[in-house]
Amino acid sequence: MHTEVAEVLIDIEAQLRQLSLWERVPPSSRALASVEPFCVDTLSLPQWLQFVFLPTLYRMLEENAPLPERCAITPMAEEFFSGSQLATTELLASLRRMDRLLSGE
Repeated sequence: MHTEVAEVLIDIEAQLRQLSLWERVPPSSRALASVEPFCVDTLSLPQWLQFVFLPTLYRMLEENAPLPERCAITPMAEEFFSGSQLATTELLASLRRMDRLLSGE
């Protein structure tokens, strides 16, 4: 499963870059310290994916730490991108795959 999770993380990063949602400058440490789910009060969803979700899971994989047993990013992503003109089909599919992998579906 670790290999599959790594593959999906790579896909998510590639899709964020392709959609021009990848940022060069990280948010402030204050913004990253939010205690709200998905840091909704300080970050956009793409920022949260780039600066919180991806690094956290990459670190867990590197340390061979237990992965989360539940994941539900897709509903938040669908809401965030609803009405957007971005071609997010592949990104949403990758997030859905990650949800399924981590939730044991």
